[in-house]
Amino acid sequence: MSAHNYLADLSFVGTAYHGSQIQKNAVTVQELFQNALEAVLGKLPDIKCCSRTDTGVHARHFYVSFAADDAYDCRKLTAALNAHLPFDIRVLGTREVPADFHARYSAKGKKYEYLVWNGDVMDPFLIDRAYHFTVPIDEKLLDETAKVFLGTHDFSSFCSSKSSVEDKTRTVSEACVIRQGDLIRFSFAADGFLYNMVRIMTGALLQVSRGKLDKSGILLYLNGKTRDNILITVPACGLYLTEVMY
Repeated sequence: MSAHNYLADLSFVGTAYHGSQIQKNAVTVQELFQNALEAVLGKLPDIKCCSRTDTGVHARHFYVSFAADDAYDCRKLTAALNAHLPFDIRVLGTREVPADFHARYSAKGKKYEYLVWNGDVMDPFLIDRAYHFTVPIDEKLLDETAKVFLGTHDFSSFCSSKSSVEDKTRTVSEACVIRQGDLIRFSFAADGFLYNMVRIMTGALLQVSRGKLDKSGILLYLNGKTRDNILITVPACGLYLTEVMY
């Protein structure tokens, strides 16, 4: 067993990448981080990522743990890793953690944010960073409606059909919608998330703005109604992993 275990806190814009998890014939965040780590350490340790993100999804905080035989100055290690990474992937910091710490399995929960630009004209600085939705949004109504997700529910109707997870019960501790000018922030925190869960939850709330759903309608899906074409999946460009709770 290696003598030291480290945790790296990454932040990245996911537009140019095919998600976080390493893949064949596609550039991913994990691949580039591994290349940087191998260049700095002289060998590639086994790394553990906190989560998986899809193509085009961003992260303000994405954690990777890895073991090493040697002790490192974490500030110098951070600088060295960033010197080998593209500018849209940054290591915000590294720290030593207990030997049994695992970036994924030690997590108690995660928080995601979905950004929607609700103006007639898209902010050019948010292209590929937010979803442009021109139907007027009553953020107070959506904030109230979002509370239907709070608590423990079966989210089978709020995940992709590609999800292979058998237990689709999750406990949501935060669900809110706030407006900052034309920017609408949808925030969700839970003990875990299913594949596309946040994008479908956000899509359901936007269907409320379109007049196609209401709070009682969303509750039906949480109580077992099979997903249909009313529950849309919003684009990946507006999704951010913002926090991992350890």
